[in-house]
Amino acid sequence: MPFPLNRKAPFRVLVRTPLDSIGSCLHSVTRQRLAAAGLLLLGATLLSGCAPMLFGAAAVGTAATVHDRRPANVIFDDQQIELEAMSALLGNAEIRGRSQISATSYNRTLLLTGTADTTEVAQEAAALLSRIGKVQRVVDEIKVGPRLDLNRQAQDTYITGRVKTDLIGVQLPGFDPTRVKVVTSDGVVFLMGLVNPSEADAAAEKASYVPGVKRVVKLFEYVDDYADA
Repeated sequence: MPFPLNRKAPFRVLVRTPLDSIGSCLHSVTRQRLAAAGLLLLGATLLSGCAPMLFGAAAVGTAATVHDRRPANVIFDDQQIELEAMSALLGNAEIRGRSQISATSYNRTLLLTGTADTTEVAQEAAALLSRIGKVQRVVDEIKVGPRLDLNRQAQDTYITGRVKTDLIGVQLPGFDPTRVKVVTSDGVVFLMGLVNPSEADAAAEKASYVPGVKRVVKLFEYVDDYADA
């Protein structure tokens, strides 16, 4: 039996279209997907064993400036040197188009790693960066050859983080892992810092046990055993 209509009020039929349904669900679905993505990322991090490395690296980074043996003005100089080096490399079309070079400064010593198409390009880059103000020494470790692919770069990034984390476990009285700068290029680990000989040896040994490390190069500057006494 049909229901009687109320003649005083207009009769309206609400039609829910597919677009309405999509619009109402979009916000909910987006939140669910973001939450799921976050959980997946966290799960992958924990399962891969990277969580300790991430937390360890964060702790090291926070304490680095507190225990650094470099004076504050030298720390600032190193930061400026790296910025100027990056700017110089990007500003030179010849070098930029024919190389993949990274510049790392520690105590005004500038380490150059990466690759260049030719010896001439590598030498030109080293000469260019050696003219940056405050640079006292340039260590040219640029390889002549093809550029490192993304997979190799990712491996180098992992190795650097793993070495930094493992240095926390060095069992040596007075050893401070924040005083060691770690740079990895094509599986070769470069260690920089102001350390005493015992600290240098302990750091190099620990780094050499990290999976994927081809070679460890010590570029330390040595201080007296009682420098912090």
